[in-house]
Amino acid sequence: MTASLRDLPDRELVARCARQDDPAAFNELVVRHQERIYAAVRRFCGNDEDACDVVQRAFLNAYRKIGEFKGDAAFSTWLYRIAFNEAVSYRRERRRPAVPLEASDDGVRPGLEPAERIDPAARLESEETQKKVQQALDLLSDEDRQVILLRDLQGHSYEEIAEILGIPKGTVRSRLHRARLELKERLKSFIGTLA
Repeated sequence: MTASLRDLPDRELVARCARQDDPAAFNELVVRHQERIYAAVRRFCGNDEDACDVVQRAFLNAYRKIGEFKGDAAFSTWLYRIAFNEAVSYRRERRRPAVPLEASDDGVRPGLEPAERIDPAARLESEETQKKVQQALDLLSDEDRQVILLRDLQGHSYEEIAEILGIPKGTVRSRLHRARLELKERLKSFIGTLA
């Protein structure tokens, strides 16, 4: 009896893609990883349109280069590296700054608590906070923004971040420390008004 694609580990799906050019196996990989990759790229780019373009390019690039995946790290790590490289390239090509996150069509921001959806004052405060954080993130260098997003918003370990970005773990720690200090400084006046 053949195992369902959903039951197979990433490495087996990658092997099926590389050996047999199995689009269904790659589709399963996309389904497994697209939400987290999109969330990280969305925060990096600052808007849905650019994030969709970048994620599409990243998965297309991954599909084309699936045979080059060596398996030294997790497949998700390899995907994050591709996605962030695509995001940096995309922004350079467009030479435009990221724009702040907007509310969705229904006026509700993702991640809001139910009470904030009902209370207009809480919703406005949350929207203003999101806007200020995104603006501060946009002012960071690409390298600093990547490490903040991966650690503080995606919850990756230092080891995973080092693999994704292709840098030593010590560099991750120092870059994260520097990025947090810079982000804190940029948000200092705003944070003071919230206290």
